[in-house]
Amino acid sequence: MALPSSASGTARMLTVPALLLLLSSAALLIAAFRFRFFAALQFDLVRHHGISHYPDEETTNHTALPCPGELLVEEHHSNYGEPWAGGRDVFEFLANASALTPRDQVLEIGCGTLRVGLHFIRFLEAAKFHCLERDELSLMAALRYELPAQGLLYKRPMIVRGEDMDFSRFGDTVMYDLIYASAVFLHIPDKLVWTGLERLAGKLRPQRGRIFVSHNIKFCSRLGGDECTRRLTELGLEYVRKHTHDSLLFNHYEIWFEFRRPKV
Repeated sequence: MALPSSASGTARMLTVPALLLLLSSAALLIAAFRFRFFAALQFDLVRHHGISHYPDEETTNHTALPCPGELLVEEHHSNYGEPWAGGRDVFEFLANASALTPRDQVLEIGCGTLRVGLHFIRFLEAAKFHCLERDELSLMAALRYELPAQGLLYKRPMIVRGEDMDFSRFGDTVMYDLIYASAVFLHIPDKLVWTGLERLAGKLRPQRGRIFVSHNIKFCSRLGGDECTRRLTELGLEYVRKHTHDSLLFNHYEIWFEFRRPKV
């Protein structure tokens, strides 16, 4: 039985059995995708249970916290003063600006509830995302809700609780291709920001590695241009440029400042 003559293009040549075969193939592809998705999610939940259930040698590379009930209604999605979906915008800007690849190592200073971090974790290879976060409720949301809900436990991000710019738990040999802080330095004393930069300068990959700081760099500008440049030079860092990033999702833009380590 042929299709009516009003059908166009290739469809005019298809018979009913051929169409049924095509639809069956599409249904099989969809079913296979759903199977893989839910299999991965089940693997996360059954084998790992939660971020705190790392086996043996990995038991110290995370922060184990209980899961409060309010996470299930996603109250933490409203803690940023702007849409949760904007995290995707920030990720795409930083990934493009730093020419990021899945093999690169990334550190976020103050990842909160992983509004941005989830996208990096999904993009990067396993164990390539590090974060230092001081807020306990944010850590609960990240570790006990967002990672399991997104099926990303298998990516093994290293997210630890800490403050005072103590990055020692990430190891002495790690080298970062991207370090970023979104609105975090606004709430930290200038002296502590410089302490953090001093500790991280030697962990930034020379030439290719980048540090991005959002909103402003008053920790630097308050010193005056010459003094700021001098202190950055002492740390082996240099200022590259200012970026204005316009969101594609809503009427919003952010200012980002880029730094690099020009040589070993």
